[in-house]
Amino acid sequence: MRRSRIAGVGRAVPEKVLSNFDLEKIVETSDAWITDRSGIKERRILADDLCTSDLAAEAGRKALAQAELEPKDIDMIIVGTVTPDMPMPATATFVQHKLGAPRCPAFDISAACAGFIYGLSIADSFVGRGACERVLVVGVEILSRSLDWTDRTTCVLFGDGAGAAVVTASDDPERGIIDTLIASDGEQACHLEIPGGGTKHPATHDTVEKKLHFVHMNGRQIFTQAVRNMSSASSEILERNGLGPDDVNTVFAHQANIRILESVSQRTRIPMERFFNNIARYGNTSSASIPIAMSEAIEQDRVAKGDLFLLTALGAGVSWGSALVRW
Repeated sequence: MRRSRIAGVGRAVPEKVLSNFDLEKIVETSDAWITDRSGIKERRILADDLCTSDLAAEAGRKALAQAELEPKDIDMIIVGTVTPDMPMPATATFVQHKLGAPRCPAFDISAACAGFIYGLSIADSFVGRGACERVLVVGVEILSRSLDWTDRTTCVLFGDGAGAAVVTASDDPERGIIDTLIASDGEQACHLEIPGGGTKHPATHDTVEKKLHFVHMNGRQIFTQAVRNMSSASSEILERNGLGPDDVNTVFAHQANIRILESVSQRTRIPMERFFNNIARYGNTSSASIPIAMSEAIEQDRVAKGDLFLLTALGAGVSWGSALVRW
């Protein structure tokens, strides 16, 4: 039976670290306030002379190296991001060029924090039906350039980073991507958005003055949506595959807020110690958070062949999803 599996994972994070104590000098906040409400202690900020595709390409190279593949071996590139190099063309095309990959399909998807799971689902479909042999999926965000650094409700939460996975064909019935689940609810879209820059609010002096090109978030509503939908998506995908909480070895949940993870843990009845957590070091890196976490876990030898991974995330849209992977 043909199926797809994750053959390699890589990550790339900026060198510059911005701690909570650094933020105390920028905005009215404190290390204790940020830590208590989110679990975040520091985040990474990309250098001014680099852009989204630079970080994405670096993560892609590392994922390819772990998979023992070359850029020429890739059949498709999918980049999940809401902070592209530019509105047009797709950031994936720049990644393709910087990697030296062949003239394969290269495109972006915009599902914010759920972007990696959306990309993984698409890659699984293409590989599973034989249309592709090897797909590079990247989640990357440079949200530091879309933040209002006077708004303590958002600027303390986000960081920059990229994570990538190589999805390849496999005939091993014991390992691979078991299932994916993706969904959206546009009625909730207003709770997390960057309003300016599109056809609704084209860039003008007025939109810049009103700070419409920055992240706007209703934190309470997004928290509620995240807990509800990440929990339900996790339980649903386990149930429809005849699995339960005890079968899960590691949960790679979107690293947005430690309280969200604790609530999802309670609702799914999966112990918190099985949730991989690096929120304190990176903050919310949106679509990059899950592949960054997977890369760290693999590097730290915290996973083993045959382990069952549960992936889950929610982002703007609101869009959410889950995936089951047998490592």
